[in-house]
Formats: sequence, structure tokens, C-alpha cells
Amino acid sequence: MGLDFVENDATFEHAVTCAEFGKFHYFLLAVCGLIYADLAIGVTIISFVLPSAECDFQLTSQDKGWLNAAPMFGMLLGSYFWGCLADTQGRKVVLVAALLMDGIFGLLSSISQFSSLFMVCRFFNGFGIAGAMGICFPYLGEFQPTEFREKVLSWMELFWTFGIIALPGIAWLIIPLPILFQVPHFKFASWNLFIVVCSIPSLILAVWLCFFPESPKFLLECGEHEKALDVLRHVFSVNTGVPPDEFPVANLKERAPRVSIISIQSKRSVRSVKSVKSPKDVKLLLREVGYQTLELFYPPYRKNTILACLIQFGITSSYYTLMLWFPELFNRFDHYEREHPHSPSVSVCEVSSVYVSSNSSHTINAIEHCTETIDSSVFSHTLIIGLACIPTSLWLPLCVHKLGAKFFLVFCMLVSGGVTVGLYFVQTSNQNLLLSCIFEALTSLGISVVYCIMVDLFPTNLRVMAAALSATIGRVGALLGNLVFGFLIDTFCVVPIMLMAALLFMSGILAMFLPATGKEDLD
Repeated sequence: MGLDFVENDATFEHAVTCAEFGKFHYFLLAVCGLIYADLAIGVTIISFVLPSAECDFQLTSQDKGWLNAAPMFGMLLGSYFWGCLADTQGRKVVLVAALLMDGIFGLLSSISQFSSLFMVCRFFNGFGIAGAMGICFPYLGEFQPTEFREKVLSWMELFWTFGIIALPGIAWLIIPLPILFQVPHFKFASWNLFIVVCSIPSLILAVWLCFFPESPKFLLECGEHEKALDVLRHVFSVNTGVPPDEFPVANLKERAPRVSIISIQSKRSVRSVKSVKSPKDVKLLLREVGYQTLELFYPPYRKNTILACLIQFGITSSYYTLMLWFPELFNRFDHYEREHPHSPSVSVCEVSSVYVSSNSSHTINAIEHCTETIDSSVFSHTLIIGLACIPTSLWLPLCVHKLGAKFFLVFCMLVSGGVTVGLYFVQTSNQNLLLSCIFEALTSLGISVVYCIMVDLFPTNLRVMAAALSATIGRVGALLGNLVFGFLIDTFCVVPIMLMAALLFMSGILAMFLPATGKEDLD
């Protein structure tokens, strides 16, 4: 391919296509996918830590609800913060910063000796996780040609499944180990080591990501055409093995400006604020954030913004509430079946009430109760839940072009809503396991599909911010869901279960009103 075929004023989509699809995209999918798998571990790690740390921190069900809610609260506040930065300062740099925060505070939480300090560290874990989760999909999607974008983004669900599978495997290997280092005012047990092992990948991935370029679509949106071309030349060279200067596009065509009610500040001037050094820099950044936030609620984006926020609220609150409580419910079923081996089958709500009554009667020897460990069935059941996600994780990328992302979202939400209703009627731990497998497979798939759809629903300068806004609304639901579940699971457990089911049904119905995606250009 020689310079005789160089094209001037090519569109971005045409230039991305000319860069071809190959080795670079596989490397990028690998790093973004591993980030997503790492986030799956980071989001659900607390579900194994709480049963293990229950004795060290002397936790009640209400305490567990608060500790489950701490990372959700961090994700709530972090989603919009990181989204604003990513849409003004760049995808890669913000993604690296979010991963570093997650890893560093994960290590700090592993040596926390008080539940309050542990809660603060997990709050900042959630803060960092929110940034990485909201950015990795747009960052990956903005390198993809239209032909491959939806399918590539769909493969991310498989990596999330790997994370869900890896977490109980790691927990099963480490938490049962007889590890205990104790000196005055400091104790380090196997569950502390478990947190350390799960925190290190975030730091490794942050370093690896430093070797990748910034999103060319973001650079183009900022007016940095030559830098965007340099990135595409690099992608072309890695994919084809030929020198970058043989890239068949010399210039990128200026895209017609979007018609908007709001006249926003030039992105180039905002991006020039590399660091906040004066009140003027802060004012400029906040003004741009305000303009872009308002633009989401004006035509033509208003309908999609409202739908995305409501759908995220329903699916996120249900998923992050029930998934964080499943190991606890498994533990309670196991406790009940050990204590009542010949009793008739009971529902999950009856199991919880018996579990609480049994534990409250052991007031004379709380230390003896605290020597109990998590039964191996809890690890195996959670591992089975992760394995159950593999078929749906493969179904999505293989059929997304034929059925459409919207079909998957509606199907997953309506069926998972019915499954959640079924959780109230289960009579054995095996029935609970079966429904939990279906719930995890469908709701995790639904969350990934939402992120895939949002890459196509909004333009470059609003994409991450729209995802962040909807994620923020979703985190509100997750925060409230965990608090409600913690306070009601012991006494009125039918209320939180049916509430989660209603939210999933709501998300499925609202998803029917989303436009079809996957066939159009990014903007």
C-alpha cells in the first residue's frame, strides 16, 4: 500500500476502517477485558469478606448492610466525577488513575483493624471502580470500526464472567488457609491476604494500560487531528506490520458541528487544563461539565438519557444487592441444614429468621461462634454461579448482530425479574443455587449490554458523561438496595426480594423504548 493511494479529508469512521482490524485490537480487548474482569472481582469481593471478617469486626446484619453499601456509595459519587474528567481530560489517563485508586485502597483495606476504617477504604475502592467501569467500554469502542464495534464490546461480558468465576476460586484457595499473624493492635488473617491478592491486578493493569494510546476519537473531538492520525497510524502499523507513514489517510475530515441549544466551551481549551492550578481552571472545567450535563437533557438526547438512567437504576440496584447477599444466603442455608438435618424444607425467609434466632441465642459464648469458617459449599455454589454465566456470555457476541443488543436487554430483564420472584419460593439450597445461577447469568449480561448500547446512543463528547450519569443513578439504587436488604432480610425479607423483582420488570419494559443500535457510526 503506497503513498499513491493516500486519501485526503477522510471521515473518522473511514480512517478507522483503513487502519484495519487485527493484532492491536486483540491486545486492546485483552487489557480492557481484564480490567472488566478485575472490576467484577472488585465489586463482589465484599460478599466473601463479610462472612470471613464477621468475627473480627463483630458484625450484625445491619453492619453488613452498611459495609456492602460503602463501595456502592463510593461508586455513586465516583461515577459522575470520573465521567466528567474522561470527557474533558481523556479516556486513558482517567482510566489509569481510577485503577490505581482501586488497587491502592484495596491494599489499605487489607490491613484495616477497625470496621469504620475498613468501610472508608472500601468506599474509595468503589470510587475507583466506578471510574474504570464507566470508561473501559467507550475507550475500547472508540477504536473499533462500525462493523466490529458491537461484537467486540459484547465479548466484554465473557471477561466479566471470568472475574465472577475467579473470585470464589481465589477465595476458596486462600480464605480457608490457617493464616494468622497477630501482635498487639494488629491482626492479619487469611481474609486479609485474600484482599491483597485481589487488589494487585488493578495496579498491574494500570501500568499495562500506560503503553496504549489515547482514544483517537476523543483526540479528534478535541481538535487534535494530527495526534488522532498518529494514533491511527500506530494502530495500522501494529495490525499490518508496515511502517506508519504508509497509512492511506493523510487528513481527517472536519465533522459538521452538532446543532445544540447549548453553546459549549471549546473542548480544546478545556483539555489544555492539564492540572488545576487556579480558580480559573476550576471554573472552566466546572462550566464545561455543567454545559455537557445540561446538553444530555435537551433534544435529541433527552429521551435516551432518561431511559438509560431509569434502566440502570432498576438493573444495578437488583444486581449489586442480590449478588452481594448470595454468599450470605448460602451460608444461612448451610447453617440451617446442619442444625436441622431432618426438618422439612423451608423458604429463604424462614431460613433467615431461624438463623438469626439461633445466633442471638449464643450470647454466652460469642467467641465460639466466631471460630466458625465459611463452609466449602458456599465457595462451590458461588463458583457454579460464575460458570453458569459462560453460555450467555458466548451467546451475546455470537448472536448480537442477528438479534440486536436491545433484544438481549429486554429478554434478560424480564426473565431475571421472574427468577427474582422465584427466590421467595425456594425450599432448598439447591433450588436457591439454580435460581441464583439464572439470575447472575442474565443480569450481568444485561449490565454489559447497557454499556454496549450507550456507546452508540451518545456522541463522543457526551458518551462517558452519559454513562456516568446513568451509572450514578444506578449506584443510588444499589446503595439503597443494600441498606434495605440489610435491615429487612431478618424480619421482612419478602419486601426487598419483591422490590428487586419489580425494578427488573420496570427495566425490561423501559428497554423496549430504546432505539436499535449497532448499525450506525459512532456520531
